[in-house]
Formats: sequence, C-alpha cells, structure tokens
Amino acid sequence: MTTKSREGARRGETRPAATMRGRATFITTVAAALILFLLVSLLLLLARDWTENRARQHSEQAVERIVYNLVTQGRDPLLSRGKGDTVIQVVDWEGHVVASGPRLQGRPALAGPEETRDKLLLDQRYCPAFLDECAWVFGLRARNSPWGEGVMVLAATPLPGAVTMWTLLASIVLVTMALLILITWWTWHTIGRVFVPVDQIRSQLADFSTHGLGHRVPVPESGGAIRSLAETVNATLDQLEDARVRERRFVFDASHDLRNPIAGLQMQLEFALDEPPDADWKPMVGAALRDTRRLNDIVMDLLELSRLDSRAPAAVETVDLAGLARREVERRAPGVRFETRLEPGVTVRANPVRLARVLNNLLNNAERHAESRVEVTVARDGADAVVEVLDDGSGIPEELRERVFERFSRLPESRARDPQGTGLGLSIAREVAEIYGGSLRIADSPRGARFVLRLPLAAWSTTP
Repeated sequence: MTTKSREGARRGETRPAATMRGRATFITTVAAALILFLLVSLLLLLARDWTENRARQHSEQAVERIVYNLVTQGRDPLLSRGKGDTVIQVVDWEGHVVASGPRLQGRPALAGPEETRDKLLLDQRYCPAFLDECAWVFGLRARNSPWGEGVMVLAATPLPGAVTMWTLLASIVLVTMALLILITWWTWHTIGRVFVPVDQIRSQLADFSTHGLGHRVPVPESGGAIRSLAETVNATLDQLEDARVRERRFVFDASHDLRNPIAGLQMQLEFALDEPPDADWKPMVGAALRDTRRLNDIVMDLLELSRLDSRAPAAVETVDLAGLARREVERRAPGVRFETRLEPGVTVRANPVRLARVLNNLLNNAERHAESRVEVTVARDGADAVVEVLDDGSGIPEELRERVFERFSRLPESRARDPQGTGLGLSIAREVAEIYGGSLRIADSPRGARFVLRLPLAAWSTTP
C-alpha cells in the first residue's frame, strides 16, 4: 500500500468515528433539550402556582384581619392604608362600594354584584380593567360593621404581570441555552477523547500491510470497553498470525511430502523409458504404483482437512460406538492382538463415515507402534462417551504429545515404522472430534501410548 493510499485509508477509517461522535453528540443534546424543556415547563408552572398561592395568602390574611377588627373594634387601620401591595375595598349586599383604601378611591368594585351577592366567601382570580394587572381577590362577609350588616370586605393582591413572566421565561431560556451549549461541548469533547484510542487502533490496522501481522495495536492503560476492544483485536491478530504460520508450514510440509512420491514416480518413469522393450517392467510398475498410492493418500487427506476446515456439512446420525469399534477391529489383519472392552448402548451424534475414519486412524497408529497387543475400550463417563486405544509400544514423550496432532508432523519412530504415512491421520482425528464437541488427547499410561477420544453422549449432544 502506498503512502497516499494509506493516508486515504486513515481518513476513511476516521470518518465513521467522526460520524458516530456527531451522532452521539446530537442525540445527547436533543435528549438534554427535551429534559430541560420539561424542567422549564415545570418551573414555570411552579412559579405561577407559587405566586398565586402567595397572593391568595396575602389577600386572605388582610381580609381576615380587617373583618376581625371590624367585628371586635368597629374599625381597622389597614382599611385606610392597606398592607404592602394588597388593596382593600368594602362592598354592600348590592355590590356598591361603601369604603376603600387610598389606592382604590373612586374605583369600581373589584367584583360585581352577581359575584358577591348571596356569597359568604369569594376566592378567585380577577383581571379588572381599572387595575394594571391581574390580582387574586379574596372576600369575606362581615356581620357587623360601621356600614351595616352583610358587607363584604375584599382584598386584592397583584399577580406577576405578563412582563414579569416573560422576563422570568427569558431568564430561564437563557440559562437553558447556556446549559445546552455546555452539555453539547462536554459531550463532543468527552466522546472525542473516548474515540482517540479507537482511531489509533484503526490507524494501526491500516498500517498492517507495512508492519505485518507481527505488529499489535496499543492497549490503553485505563479499563473499559476500549481496552477490551484493543485486547480482543490483539488476540484476533495473534490467532491470525498463528493461522498464517500454520498455513505456511502446512504448504511447506505438503510440498515436501508431495515432492518425494512425485520425484520417485518421475524417476521410475525415466528408468522405464531407458529400458529395452523386452525388459521386465513389473518391478518398476510396482514402485510407481506405490508412489501413486501415497500421492492418492496425501491428496485424500488434504481434501478431508479442507472439508473439516470449511466445516462442510455431513449427514449426522446416532452412532453406536461399541458396534463401530467392533467392526473396525474385525477388519484388522492378523498380527497384533486386539483386546476389546465395549460397553453396549454408548451412542453419540456424528457422521458415521468420519467417526469410522477417526477410529481407523487411531487403530492404525496403535497397530503400527504396538509390540504385540492393543486394547480398545468403549465406556460412559458422566455425559461423555469415552473411547480409549492403548498400545504396548514405547509410548510418546510428554513434551511431544501435542506435536503428533500437528499436520504433517511425524516423529522419527513413526517415519521408520511407516515410511508411506502422510502424517495427517491424527490431525484429522482431532479435527473431527472437535467438530462434534469432543476432544482427542494422549493420556498417561504405564507403557505405550493411550489415546483418549471423548464425545458427548447422544442424549447430551448439541449436534443436530
């Protein structure tokens, strides 16, 4: 990748982060705006209720005080001067003004006769034309007064006007806008800091064509999702690097193992061309046939590994392990003695052809390395079916037990005992076991090699 293309890749990689950053900031700002709008509406309602309750309370207190003084003393000083912003007025039964405070001299009644007649109490909001603003009017009927019986004392406390409420609303809106700007800036800045390591990870990934899979993305010191992402990316890169190493080794080993039979076959054919027409060709044809068979074995094993790697579907059915093991043992040629301990009714869910190949590979391996005897065991162990194949050979050192499952891996003893082997049988066997949720390993034994195959019982299997 050229410098220009890498820079373009970086710009292309940062665009999704910027888009996500803007989207997250927009969503946060809209959510904050909705919440602040609800809060502003609630504050305005609370402010209105509070001012109305306060005005009502002032009016009520003024009226009660005046009525009490009129009844007990026949006069009240508040009537002449009022109290704060509260104005006082007295009306008779017909709604005519009989007395008023200084600020209501010559003014009409705060409430008309239809609103005061036949009522002992008046408590409501009024907006009379002669007042500059609305007021909360509270009235109470007085039995005894200097103006006769049945007069109603009215007190009006002004409510905040439209100008005051608009001023309050403007102040709240300004504070809200300032908060929104602060929230937007904070969200943009915070999300930007969060995406810095993400952009660094993307930048490093864009440069992998230069640095190769041996390079790793930086892991932030702080915990959280970004650190987990970086660790996951590095773990994935580790797996990719391991897979690439295995692939290269696989290609190298396959080329090496295919080269020998191909070279042998070529040599046999060249010798045959140099022989006279009446020569005995049978030995050369036999040697060429052996090389051809080995080539066929290697190719078939490679095809099977390819199917296993691609997880190609294969028909699955319930397989009786005891019956399968018995049939595979009976196919053995005379020579090594096979002893079996087969528990009946041990079934698994798998493809019978693949499972037969696993058992055949294990038996071939045991037969190849045994001195005289091979033991085959099929049994239950909890939710697992267990197949053990034990030979009485020299065994496998513990440090080499995992190596025998690697592709094209053949120990010196194995090469000596079976020069025509492919080195893929045990690798295929483990792959098949893992596909069906099982495992294949080499366990400790007093003598020889003990291969242990575990598969989930049919009743516990997750294989459909």
